[in-house]
Amino acid sequence: MEMVKLVKGDRVIERRKIDYENNMKIWGIRGWKLDDGKPKAQPKVEVKPEPKPEPKVDSEWQKEEPKAKKTTKKAE
Repeated sequence: MEMVKLVKGDRVIERRKIDYENNMKIWGIRGWKLDDGKPKAQPKVEVKPEPKPEPKVDSEWQKEEPKAKKTTKKAE
């Protein structure tokens, strides 16, 4: 009993070779193809250099002024 691997996108399934050969057309219509056995090329991850933080100058930093609280008068 010989097995074959079928590939559809990133999914891989195994089926008997006899079943695949008898239903090649159906597998093709559904989008399954015979696996060629080659490993998929892994996407290379590019390492991005981290930007150096800019030193803060005291004159650039401004302290937030507290907002005045609104007061309402109560009805007498």
